[in-house]
Amino acid sequence: MGAEIVRYANYVAETEAEAGLASRLRLAVVRLTRRLRAQRVNSAISLTQVSALSTLHKCGPLTPGELAAKEGVQPPSMTRVIAALEEYGFATRRPHPTDGRQAIVELSEAGLGYINEEVSAREAWLDKRLAELTPEERGVLSRAAEIIDRMAGQ
Repeated sequence: MGAEIVRYANYVAETEAEAGLASRLRLAVVRLTRRLRAQRVNSAISLTQVSALSTLHKCGPLTPGELAAKEGVQPPSMTRVIAALEEYGFATRRPHPTDGRQAIVELSEAGLGYINEEVSAREAWLDKRLAELTPEERGVLSRAAEIIDRMAGQ
C-alpha cells in the first residue's frame, strides 16, 4: 500500500510539473511572438495580410481557395485580403493555367521585398537578445527550437 501511495504522489508531482511547463511555455511563446510582432517595419498592412504574404512566400503561388485553407479563413475573407495586397502592390493574380474559373495568387517583387524587410527586422531584434545570453543558454534555445518545431509539426 505504501509503494502505491508513493507512485501516486510521484505521478501527481510529475503531472503538476508538466502542467506548469505547458503554462510557462505558452506564456513565453505568446510574449515572444508579441515582441517580434512589435518589430514590424510597416504597420499599414494588417497581421492577417502579413500572414497571407508569409504563406505565399513559404508555399509559392496558390489559388485563393488554397491560400484561405492554409490561413484557416473563409474564401470571401481571403478575397478581401488578396484585394488589399494587390492594392499595396504586394501580390498579383494571374489566370490559372488549366482552370479558367480559378486564379493564381503570388508575391510580387514588392511583396517579396516587404517580407524580407519584416523578417530582417524581427531577426535583428532577436539576434540582439540572443547576443545577451551565454553560449550555454543559446545552445539550450537551439535545442528547444528543434523540439518546438517538431511539436508544431514542421
